[in-house]
Amino acid sequence: MREHIKNHVYHVEILPPKQDTEKLQADLQSFAEKFNRVMDSGFCACITDNAMGLLAFQGHEVIEHLKLRVLPEQVMLHLNTFHSKRDLDLMLRQSKVMGFKYFLIVSGDGSNRLPKLSAADLGIAGTAAITSVELLAYIHRQYPEFVLGVAFNPYEPAEEEFAKLDRKLAAGASFIITQPIIEQNKIVTELLEKYSQIPVIVEAWMTKKLHLLSDVVGYKIPENAEFDPLATLEKLHRWFPQCGVYLSLLGFKTQYHIVEGLWNRVAKEGAV
Repeated sequence: MREHIKNHVYHVEILPPKQDTEKLQADLQSFAEKFNRVMDSGFCACITDNAMGLLAFQGHEVIEHLKLRVLPEQVMLHLNTFHSKRDLDLMLRQSKVMGFKYFLIVSGDGSNRLPKLSAADLGIAGTAAITSVELLAYIHRQYPEFVLGVAFNPYEPAEEEFAKLDRKLAAGASFIITQPIIEQNKIVTELLEKYSQIPVIVEAWMTKKLHLLSDVVGYKIPENAEFDPLATLEKLHRWFPQCGVYLSLLGFKTQYHIVEGLWNRVAKEGAV
């Protein structure tokens, strides 16, 4: 994946079915179709972990249930701190057996339906709460064969976010994914300059649901603001040509064929 990241491959977000879905078979079929399409494109399928704190089936168990082919260089599983220790180790062991290699480690969104890892679970003293840093250190220590990535938020105070990133890298992270970028961002430019040897993936926001984006960036974006996800994606290639791109909330029916064409141009020309 390090080569994939350096060569701008698209990382396509796919959400597993929610556990309370009333149309499980249809949701499973949709997941399989999306996953197989990403594999066929040569992109990387990024499988979320209880996104937005909503209880969902785990990516590895859905892939196993559907008997989907696992191409290790083209799959990234998300993993957050809202699990029991037993379930965490079970997921990691099964992922190893199934051939998964790449994980994005995040603190995650919790809810009262989800357990939370404790310091005692991970054998850590001197901390009250488990964040992505402690989870990273545990996985890196117990499963050194995995390649671990972390999130970077350029909308937080820069000094604090860079200090947090240093702790994540020290804990075992080897690649970085930003929060959504919708315009040129000096903090991301600084990130690329400071960590030039670390692969960085910038996130593209592929929906016009700006109220959701407001929650991510931490400031209000008016719903009537002009925003073209596909045009912004093209700009991301020009602004950050050395980066991979993570496609969040991509419309498989309306956008996927367009981003495939854009990727072909990127691969052919080296930039848009």
